[in-house]
Amino acid sequence: MSDLQLRIQNVEIVDLLGENNSKLKILRDAFPDVKISVRGNTLRIVGEKPDTQEVKSRFETMLRILKERNELPINTVKEIANGGKPWQVQLPSSDTEGAAGVGGATIVTTTKGRPIRARTENQLAIVQSSAENDVVFAVGPAGTGKTYTAVALAVAALKAKQVKRIIMTRPAVEAGESLGFLPGDLKDKVDPYLRPLYDALFDMIPSKKLDEYMSNRTIEVAPLAFMRGRTLDNAFIILDEAQNCTTMQLKMFLTRLGPTAKCIITGDLSQVDLPYSQKSGLRHAIEILPNINGIDMIRLTTDDVVRHRLVKRIIMRYDEDDSRRREKRERGGDRDRSDRPRFRERGSYREEE
Repeated sequence: MSDLQLRIQNVEIVDLLGENNSKLKILRDAFPDVKISVRGNTLRIVGEKPDTQEVKSRFETMLRILKERNELPINTVKEIANGGKPWQVQLPSSDTEGAAGVGGATIVTTTKGRPIRARTENQLAIVQSSAENDVVFAVGPAGTGKTYTAVALAVAALKAKQVKRIIMTRPAVEAGESLGFLPGDLKDKVDPYLRPLYDALFDMIPSKKLDEYMSNRTIEVAPLAFMRGRTLDNAFIILDEAQNCTTMQLKMFLTRLGPTAKCIITGDLSQVDLPYSQKSGLRHAIEILPNINGIDMIRLTTDDVVRHRLVKRIIMRYDEDDSRRREKRERGGDRDRSDRPRFRERGSYREEE
């Protein structure tokens, strides 16, 4: 019996092992007789000596590729786990296609130097679509990285001087708590609704630089109501939580775009907080705006969830419950307002059948 330890240095452990240990699982499945455990930055490999040496060699190959290329795609891990030699493993090009990093390369780096790149196929589809279209709808459940990917693309465009400013907005719709009961002035009341956007910015821009950008309005984070009457030009614009826009609000927003603006609209149609009598403006928009040159629609699924491993299961259970309720209502002759528009694979839109 052999007991080997491999210390991981100079790389992020999550980049090596994958979100929720997805890459580690590939190695475990390939070597079921070997016990692979992780404690801190140390891998422990226990099993018969030939097997443990082989597993250690595979991890060393993964480490070398990660250090050399600053990325380790999951397909590369599968190739290594299946016996591919280092020189046989097909790696994606390290060249970026534009500032956004199309092709799976780094979009932008965090303030701690960690590269931010698409982690799933549909996140990559958002990156690619943003490079090719001026308006992109990214629709999917919680935890799929819609907002974070959009903010990374905006920051990358600003750093590359492709735009002069970033404008980030979302509707201030209450989810069980009224704005009037929150303390402070108007800014204090709306800031909690904008916090996810601030959090993403803090990850990617040093605090002093971000304060400077905010003070000179290079970066603006504001409620959707503040967009009325403006022309938003030479800017990268993000509309977050668009499922809580009314039809008129989303129309107002879309008609603010100037000639050189680029926009990403994110939302989750399973979490609409509007009154029952109001139809989501996001749902209406994706029904009437397909097949317009320059507009694309990407559908993310539970396969794109990159939060805690339980988030995917929670979403799936809620979806199953929604389906049961919808079937029950349909049997009763009621039209279910939560029916979701259908999308082609990789997120392209297809009209409801």
